[in-house]
Amino acid sequence: MADQKKMVEDITSMDVDFAKWYTDICKKAELVEYTSVKGCMVIRPYGYAIWENIQRILDGYFKETGHENVCMPMFIPESLLQKEKDHVEGFAPEVAWVTHGGNDLLEERLCVRPTSETLFCEHFANIVHSHRDLPKLYNQWVSVVRWEKTTRPFLRSREFLWQEGHTVHATAEEAIAETEQMLNIYADFYEKDLAIPVVRGQKTESDKFAGAESTYCIEALMHDGKALQAATSHYFGDGFAKAFGIQFQSKENKLEYVHETSWGLTTRTIGAIIMTHGDDNGLVLPPAVAPIQVVIIPVAQHKEGVLEKANELKAQLSKSFRVKLDDSENSPGWKYSEYEMKGVPVRLEIGPRDIEANQCVLVTRHNREKTVVSLDNLPDAISQKLQEVRDGLWEKAIANRDKKTYKCTSIDEIKAALAENGDGLVMAMWCGDEACEDKVKEETGVGSRCIPFNQENLDDKCVCCGKPAKHMVMWGNAY
Repeated sequence: MADQKKMVEDITSMDVDFAKWYTDICKKAELVEYTSVKGCMVIRPYGYAIWENIQRILDGYFKETGHENVCMPMFIPESLLQKEKDHVEGFAPEVAWVTHGGNDLLEERLCVRPTSETLFCEHFANIVHSHRDLPKLYNQWVSVVRWEKTTRPFLRSREFLWQEGHTVHATAEEAIAETEQMLNIYADFYEKDLAIPVVRGQKTESDKFAGAESTYCIEALMHDGKALQAATSHYFGDGFAKAFGIQFQSKENKLEYVHETSWGLTTRTIGAIIMTHGDDNGLVLPPAVAPIQVVIIPVAQHKEGVLEKANELKAQLSKSFRVKLDDSENSPGWKYSEYEMKGVPVRLEIGPRDIEANQCVLVTRHNREKTVVSLDNLPDAISQKLQEVRDGLWEKAIANRDKKTYKCTSIDEIKAALAENGDGLVMAMWCGDEACEDKVKEETGVGSRCIPFNQENLDDKCVCCGKPAKHMVMWGNAY
């Protein structure tokens, strides 16, 4: 392992203050800036470029599975929102309202969308009439507003970016299959592209989305042992359809209600990347979403031929990778620290002696290992190094999750594990009674995160009441 000396002194160590470390990275790596609108953030170009790569990859996955992008209004009339009682009650505390248009009082308040189920339902009711109109597989990339009391960049802000998919189907079986398919797309994206392991599962009845019959989720573990809900996928059944009158003529010439789903992922994904892979020198970005995959640093660039060679390499590598050449007047040492902090996966160093020897030095961000490689077949060497970065991040994240996963069979064991090891994912059995779910939270401080799809019988009895257990549940503190 290469020397891990701290290179960026103005980033707080994560072991000293994890929250401050996170904020330092968001600011120092130029991901966000605060604004005069409390709870809202400017996503700066480097941070937005990460989101653009997330969007590009996911949008490709969505379109491969037949989904189309649309765009709904950002305003929802109050009467429309009120049509689904459980849904509106779930969002009421977070809704922002528009009451005036110019100087005139509106006849009806308009909600600034916290989510768009009601708008999609109104639209589906207007365009779905026959089984031939189904399924409708829609997605939109927009911002939403939720009036959060406590905010933190990317993780929880009053306005944030996301995608929200909304689909309607002729049968419950088709809708459930859609819900599961989209959850698996999210999970594969997190694991393959972001190198973040996730637990796939179902939310408990008390924690499901407002108005849903069932909510599926992927949960990731951050470096500090807290969980993060990375994405959700909801099966609505025909509840929204009945509230909004979304009916179609079936093949049997009967009037039926559609079955509906929705699913979403937000800019909190950037927070997950920071808190899973980052270190005391700053960001460590998975190559798939890094705005710059390779940064070229010319050494002794004032000497003849160095910048010419660096530009030649940039032109060659830009055909296959996202490349930046830093030919500024800053020192090589300053540049090394700058791009370490920005999490660039591979650094390419080249100077007069390298040129003479037909070689360069490659440095991988996740472990800072240096490798001297020939300039012949350089693209292949870069591809190999990017894969090494992705695989190294995955191994580190898996090791952290294994270290911070505790299997417990009693509340006392949960307390002891958390007291000895700190936050983590607690696996324990549950009888299915909401009172026990609440009591575990009350006595241990950790709440239920999901019922993992991959079940393990840790004990026959509920961790709380001792009655026969129905599920293994994952518990934890969360962002």
